[in-house]
Amino acid sequence: MRILLSNDDGIGAPGLAVLESVTKKFTDDITVVAPDSNMSAAGHSLTLKTPLRLIEHSERRFSVNGTPTDSVVMAARHVMPEKADFMFSGINCDSNLAEDITYSGTVAAAMEAILLGIPAIAFSQNVNKDGSISWDVAQTYAPIVIKLIIEKFKFPKNVLLNVNFPSVDVKDVKGILLTRQGTRTIEDHVIMSFDPRGDPYFWIGPAEYRKTEEHSALDTDLGAIHSGYVSITPLSLNMTDMISLSVLKELFA
Repeated sequence: MRILLSNDDGIGAPGLAVLESVTKKFTDDITVVAPDSNMSAAGHSLTLKTPLRLIEHSERRFSVNGTPTDSVVMAARHVMPEKADFMFSGINCDSNLAEDITYSGTVAAAMEAILLGIPAIAFSQNVNKDGSISWDVAQTYAPIVIKLIIEKFKFPKNVLLNVNFPSVDVKDVKGILLTRQGTRTIEDHVIMSFDPRGDPYFWIGPAEYRKTEEHSALDTDLGAIHSGYVSITPLSLNMTDMISLSVLKELFA
């Protein structure tokens, strides 16, 4: 079984090392192609105006000076002589929930694999409230998820799985829930401050709105993670809204 690994935190990220360790429980045929630096929130972007450079760090372990999407393209089109059987992305440092999914480079790497016909799973580990992170839950539950998926699940066309692990002790994990994508109440999370010269600058980043996630419904990714469950959400790349399509067809008839 050939497995491709990538991420958006970069080739040296601890979460990628955890994913490599987990994947070795299933196969030795592993190829790693990841960005050479942190590309969080890169989304499903390609590098089009500058050349890509592929660096080999060790046997079947490469970095690319580009995005997670670039990394998967390079792996599939240049690095791997045979098509991967599965692609795993992550394990991301912090969760990818709700609207995070639209920005996430971790999910985007899995998206690109799906577009290339490779079944893909994106993995993310929620951080603790103090900003620290423990990989124990991911190390324990990722093998369980992977084993069930590779043995029992047939990926539909254009569907990937988004897996998030809660920031609790392993003994406190309540189980695994199949969830839908949640939604947050988005508030202003652009920080304004001043540089030493007195000129204003702005910084986009998560803020207080993230602390409301525990109030989300349990059948959502947000609610599951903040209630101590591992969340698995199937995501479709077909973004057509069928209800609106039906309404518009009548409107333009």
